[in-house]
Amino acid sequence: MRIVPVAYDHPDAVKLTDQVQLEYAERYGDGDLTPMDPAQFDPPRGLYLIAYEDDGTPLATGGWRSQEANDEGYADGDAELKRMYVVRSARGRGLARQILAALEADATAAGRRRMVLETGTMQPEAIALYGSCGYAPVPAERKFGLYRNSPESRCFTKRLG
Repeated sequence: MRIVPVAYDHPDAVKLTDQVQLEYAERYGDGDLTPMDPAQFDPPRGLYLIAYEDDGTPLATGGWRSQEANDEGYADGDAELKRMYVVRSARGRGLARQILAALEADATAAGRRRMVLETGTMQPEAIALYGSCGYAPVPAERKFGLYRNSPESRCFTKRLG
């Protein structure tokens, strides 16, 4: 297995994004409607990674993009985690942890001070992963992102550096 940086609009990234959107729809009734611009994941202000099987099959993905203080609750120096996903057949192999660690290291090297993410109550495995990797839940009044006012939304942060 190898993890490589790709553009957010790379064909394999699009394929995995489509798959994660289907999973969101299964769990929540709709995909993630957060606006995403592929350029937001271009280094040094972001990064998008795919984990590939040795035969070239894409297995997992995730990225981060820079955020600054705005009306959606972000703070200056934030790195927002997006599109963490592992295909069902590859779950339980530690791929999400490996991608998350690589994204945290890259965001730290880029000078970001805090990794932030939003997930939902219908993704208990994501909540467990982030908690086990040192992410702290954010109180309801300090949530961020498009879904910050949703009762299903859960936001987490981790200091970088």
